[in-house]
Amino acid sequence: MKYSSEKYANTGPRIIDCGLADYREILARQHELSEMRRLGAIPDTILVVEHHPVITLGARRSANKLLVERADLARRNIDVVEIRRGGGTTAHNPGQLIFYPILHLQELGLGISEYVRTLEIIGIELLEQLGVHSERRKSLVGLWVGHKKIASVGVRVSKFVTQHGMAINIRNDLNIFETLIPCGLEGVEMTSVLKETGKRISMAGAKKRLFMLLRKHLQKPQA
Repeated sequence: MKYSSEKYANTGPRIIDCGLADYREILARQHELSEMRRLGAIPDTILVVEHHPVITLGARRSANKLLVERADLARRNIDVVEIRRGGGTTAHNPGQLIFYPILHLQELGLGISEYVRTLEIIGIELLEQLGVHSERRKSLVGLWVGHKKIASVGVRVSKFVTQHGMAINIRNDLNIFETLIPCGLEGVEMTSVLKETGKRISMAGAKKRLFMLLRKHLQKPQA
């Protein structure tokens, strides 16, 4: 797989723009990079990507709830992948902006809960810049616009190194969420920047804003 990359020396993690990519390929890339990060062979790295339609099932089986048969999903060209991250069932498709940080939390001075809050802050600030006010909800990971969910967070940490990350609905087709119960939460309505504002935000422009926020919030503390 070929990647175009932006490297920002001394200003934060390496950011790699993967474009529109298959979920399984990026998952394999995450595994490879996380092992390299544990060995100290690479710096903190963040993959930014859009995915072809896919449903992912998290480690918490009780939260994995599909509303249609897998054969039907296959006929609709929606892949289903079981992964080892927190949270339950979620979906990805083009127009959704996703970032997967491969970070060493100990070197960043972050605990897991603080790290998840940091991801949510990044999402809140990005959405605010795109014209949408979002909030966290007590005991529920992710971001909400009123009662509607606009961003999901699911992470895995092994030997202080993170995988998986955050997905923010920018202008994706929300119909994919009708095939599942998002994160196992009954009655949740999904929304997007497009649905909330009526504006088709440029994905390239959203990525540039995201890159700046990632560098702002995920820099190593100064010695």
